Amino acid sequence: MKPSSTEQDMSHKRMRNIMSYGSILMVGAFVLFSVLNVKLSNDIANGINHWIQTNMSWYYIAVVCFVLFFSVWVAFSRYGNIRLGRDDEKPEFGFTAWFSMLFSCAIGTGLLFWSIAEPITYLQGNPFLDMEQIQPNTLEAARVALRITMFHWGLHGWAVYILVGLCLAYFCYRRGLPLTVRSGLYPLLGDRIYGPIGHAVDFLAIFSTLFGTATTLGLGVSQMNAGLNYLFGIEISSTSQVILIAIVSIIATISAISGVGRGIRILSIWNIRLSVLVIAFFVLAGPTVFLLKMTVSGLGDYFTNFIPMGFWVDTDPNRQWQSWWTIFYWGWWLSWGPLVGMFIARISRGRTIRQFLLTALVIPPLGGFIWIIVFGGTALHIQVLGDGSLASVVNDNITLALYSTIEAINVPSLTNLVAGLTTFLIVTWFVTSADSGTLVICTIVSLGDKNPSKVLRLVWGIGLGAVSAILLIAGGLDSLKTASIIAALPFSVVLLFMCWALVKGLADEANGIRYNQNDLAGSGSQEKSVSSKEELASN
Repeated sequence: MKPSSTEQDMSHKRMRNIMSYGSILMVGAFVLFSVLNVKLSNDIANGINHWIQTNMSWYYIAVVCFVLFFSVWVAFSRYGNIRLGRDDEKPEFGFTAWFSMLFSCAIGTGLLFWSIAEPITYLQGNPFLDMEQIQPNTLEAARVALRITMFHWGLHGWAVYILVGLCLAYFCYRRGLPLTVRSGLYPLLGDRIYGPIGHAVDFLAIFSTLFGTATTLGLGVSQMNAGLNYLFGIEISSTSQVILIAIVSIIATISAISGVGRGIRILSIWNIRLSVLVIAFFVLAGPTVFLLKMTVSGLGDYFTNFIPMGFWVDTDPNRQWQSWWTIFYWGWWLSWGPLVGMFIARISRGRTIRQFLLTALVIPPLGGFIWIIVFGGTALHIQVLGDGSLASVVNDNITLALYSTIEAINVPSLTNLVAGLTTFLIVTWFVTSADSGTLVICTIVSLGDKNPSKVLRLVWGIGLGAVSAILLIAGGLDSLKTASIIAALPFSVVLLFMCWALVKGLADEANGIRYNQNDLAGSGSQEKSVSSKEELASN
């Protein structure tokens, strides 16, 4: 006997209450513990982080490599022509808006922070220089430094985001399940996704999203503070950064409340437009010919080496470089997987699996590579062939790397204008990351509702800002990096099961097995109807 409409509504409301109150209690308990026991919370986090770096670095590397090759296999498999939606459905967003939102949500703030600081750091020493017997602070070392930076921001990391997005988009738009992480495990768990196991998976996704977002926001606000210090002399301090987090969180919450089609889309498009202006300044005012040469050689160097680099595990127990850099990056990509993946799913309805995977695996990484080559290549030219001033800046205060590079380009009439524009960009990238995070968490909490209530968006917009501020105060940038590495471990396990579930789900579609009454795949002769609302009621 099917449950009545009233029973369905009551059960759905009960589950939403479990997710809403449970997630708020989870975050509240963490915030309270961190505030009341700063030293203890840091000691626990650092202990877990040390154990992961010592014992699980191979696992992080293996997972990310597997995800990349699995994504490529799915793209070229017999399932590539399946559309994420009805067979005749067209994409909801055009390519420009889709790319802008994807790029803004995924990596904008991080690239502004690391595109200069990272290659300048690697220029001074890294294991690949030792293996290739290259002297630090040389042009050959600069080539390797760019390669490593592109590796950390390249195909491996994007594959994590894109695969999560594919799983969620497929099971939501093609198989009629809620747009939430638990749905990605339906072929394995069946109706149990609507019970305690499903709740646990979604709580884990919220936890991972929260700390991945907090890491990005913390890095962004640190550099924003540095920019305001450079332009207006505002003190670089925890107090200034907390105030900035509060201000930008308010803006981000307003953007999230306005929705994807308005606030987030418009902000993302303007992010790309302004970024093109800044890149043009670096190319035209900086070492133009050197950058053009580095674009060709840098891309060739990356595509020649990214596979062996992806499988490299440092076996030297006394060397911590890989833990400090590659494992941090893989942890960051994995911990942000639920956020960016769900946001990608939210904006990708109507594309085929092959179109979705290949476009997202090629275009956004190439955009990131150009950014890294232009910004990082300019800084490397200044350091190796110019006055050599940037290494000391990066070593002393990594947040000032961008502004010192702009100043070293030596166009006095435009220096403050470009510095102001980049600071404004940090704010807008910050806002698009924060509002995307807010919208994703609210979607998970509301069991896949793509238009969650404005009250929920307000609560979580404030909550994201609060967690970012607390982590920044408790331990600075190191605390943020630690949080992302820890949050990645449990979600990586979920991601592997999602890969298994996706293969099974695609096979089920080929065999005509349906999951609920809204399923667009399968045939009626082999129907396996498990309407999501009915299951909510029965569980």
